[in-house]
Amino acid sequence: VIMMVGLQGSGKTTSTAKIAKLLKEKRGKKVMMASLDVQRPAAQEQLKVLGEQINVATLPIVAGQMPVDIARRALQSAKLQSFDVVMLDTAGRLHVDQQLMDEMKAVAAEATPKEILLVVDSLTGQDAVNVAQNFSDQVPLTGVVLTRMDGDARGGAALSMRAVTGRPIKFVGMGEKMDAIEPFHPGRVAGRILGMGDVVSLVEKAAATVEKEDADKLAAKMAKGQFDMNDLRTQLRQMTKMGGLGALAGMMPGMKKAKAAMQASGIEDKVLVHMDAIIGSMTPKEREKPGLLNAKRKIRIAKGSGTTVQDVNRVIKMHQEMEGAMKKIRKMGGLKGLAAMFGGGGGGGDGGMGGLGGGKMPTEDDIAGLLGGGGGKGIAGGLPGLPGGLPPGFQNFNKKK
Repeated sequence: VIMMVGLQGSGKTTSTAKIAKLLKEKRGKKVMMASLDVQRPAAQEQLKVLGEQINVATLPIVAGQMPVDIARRALQSAKLQSFDVVMLDTAGRLHVDQQLMDEMKAVAAEATPKEILLVVDSLTGQDAVNVAQNFSDQVPLTGVVLTRMDGDARGGAALSMRAVTGRPIKFVGMGEKMDAIEPFHPGRVAGRILGMGDVVSLVEKAAATVEKEDADKLAAKMAKGQFDMNDLRTQLRQMTKMGGLGALAGMMPGMKKAKAAMQASGIEDKVLVHMDAIIGSMTPKEREKPGLLNAKRKIRIAKGSGTTVQDVNRVIKMHQEMEGAMKKIRKMGGLKGLAAMFGGGGGGGDGGMGGLGGGKMPTEDDIAGLLGGGGGKGIAGGLPGLPGGLPPGFQNFNKKK
């Protein structure tokens, strides 16, 4: 039994569904969710809808039933149907009060949960410390879930949560989508707080979302110096899967200013959608041979995608820059030459990535070497190919201008 507690608006219900999805898909558990929130209007319906979205069972709603009775019914139903995990989404209040605490303690006494997770909005700032202290005094918390860690707050509240509750932070919510939740890694969050990025998480996210077959196809084409519009479209969709431009910039070292520039200039993740639409408006032959795109064809593509000819030109320019990069890689000896340039196969060369050439997952020490840590030259001066702090072609691709 996992019991979720916290104030109203902290993201308890969404976090309940995210963790349920994680347990089901990553751990192979049979999960049931039950809403004990009879205070907030439509709270039980919200969990039911989320359950349908992620294909996780929810306890049927019985009007007028109180939280302790709902918890008892959830446990009985879960045992009868052989569920592995029951997640109890408890009610919250706008502020801590005794009625909330009494209800929470009664549910805990009935359900005897193995985990009691406190859900806290990281944007609350240091006031979240008082909330954590109050909950910690009343129920035996086993961990903390920090939500909205993708926002402007840098995560300083995480330090306070750990100190006040004495309990570990187990998960961090990184967005609204149902898969936007990550296990908490102290070193990585410290890197984000200090503006050093989180390349290890970026690599892991890529590994989790990249299809091996697609990667092998692209690698074969890169080895030949080939890169067409279909490949560019695949890369743009990959960026969307990984959370969009903002999420990627937040994980890359030295990209804090770039992320701020994106927000200030109005560049949003819709840019990826617009660019995908432009490539989708091309014929299969045009996608394979972008050299065919003359003025007349560009006008047709712009009309078909609801964009401008200038936008079409920017996509073409972006493709040309990436194609040029692929040809340079080929001249360097293909992917093996590129790996050697980054210290592949060695043990932490001049800013190299150490054992990457041997096919190993980079460690945080490898990443530190790449960024110039430990005496290496690295690329601390900025990532190559990112003029103005933004990926090629993105700095001017702004629908609001």
